[in-house]
Amino acid sequence: MTTSAAFGWTRHANDGAARLGTLHTAHGDVPTPVFMPVGTAGTVKAMTADAVRSTGARIVLGNTYHLMLRPGAERVAKLGGLHRMMDWPGPILTDSGGFQVMSLAALRTIDAGGVTFRSHTDGTQYRLTPEDSIAIQHKLDATITMAFDECTPFPATEDQARDSMDLSMRWAARCRSAFAPRTGYGLFGINQGSVFPELRARSAAALTDIGFEGYAVGGLAVGEGQAAMYEVLEHTVPLLPADKPRYLMGVGTPDDILGAVARGIDMFDCVMPTRAGRTARAYTSRGVFNMRNARFAGEDTPLDPGCGCPLCTRHSRAYLHHLFRCEEMLGPMLLTWHNIQYYQDLTAGIRDAIAAGRLDAHAAAVRATWVQGDLAE
Repeated sequence: MTTSAAFGWTRHANDGAARLGTLHTAHGDVPTPVFMPVGTAGTVKAMTADAVRSTGARIVLGNTYHLMLRPGAERVAKLGGLHRMMDWPGPILTDSGGFQVMSLAALRTIDAGGVTFRSHTDGTQYRLTPEDSIAIQHKLDATITMAFDECTPFPATEDQARDSMDLSMRWAARCRSAFAPRTGYGLFGINQGSVFPELRARSAAALTDIGFEGYAVGGLAVGEGQAAMYEVLEHTVPLLPADKPRYLMGVGTPDDILGAVARGIDMFDCVMPTRAGRTARAYTSRGVFNMRNARFAGEDTPLDPGCGCPLCTRHSRAYLHHLFRCEEMLGPMLLTWHNIQYYQDLTAGIRDAIAAGRLDAHAAAVRATWVQGDLAE
């Protein structure tokens, strides 16, 4: 239910650079660090809204690009907004569509004003500007609106990254001007600059000067590798306002999340757990399993004994293996549920560890239980 709460973030504790906090929004509070399940087209794939809620998730994502194509922002608005349409009264963050549009390399052209592109579904031509993106997200009733940016590809030369970052910063200012302030709603700016420290610093300064309710680090997890990502975070995160939430876009693996929290990140999203759930890859406390592997065919044990999801409390590894071998849709549904539960439990454990001042020890203990792939057991 919508409230009159002001948008903001409260810090409760630090453990090194890691922060424990609460994000306050018009659609409810969210404890941070937090992992946000991705509901690109208005649904977390293979899950009901009740199932997503049961994992402890408090905030989900939608995507401007996909929703503007189908069913269209005007229709979503007429249906009561994205919260009502997808049965999610809690906070929703909408990606601006920049990443999806930029990935359509053969179908789009970029200029100072915005992007002209053809739909990947039917070839229809569209024009998307920073102002358009903000307007669409308003019609969707996004709790958190993301600034429209160009996600700099990797690898990129420093000149290419500079031009891309400068364009994104100009667009960020236009997004700020176009955003309609509402109590409990926020606009996040996106830091860019690829792997170049000076560009990241310039971007952080530009965004801070414009002023946003939150700050995202974009353009990572696009092929640069974990070590380079951590280097960027170590340089960039301290340059972002300490009293605002920090969001690392599109990240990532459980190991990535542990490392990024230790470097000051508060919010994460990634399609990895849901995509893995549809392709028989299970995230567990013992590592990542391929549930199509024949070794699971006769294992009458829970996938992950410490997990409280319906898959782990009611079914065996053998049954899950059987479902995937028979291509029954229940297999992806149950495993997606489990993977989202694993990610929610991971971040809940991180929050408890920060509160206790023992994040490093907790992260080491979590990592120590992981074994490479199907060699676990």
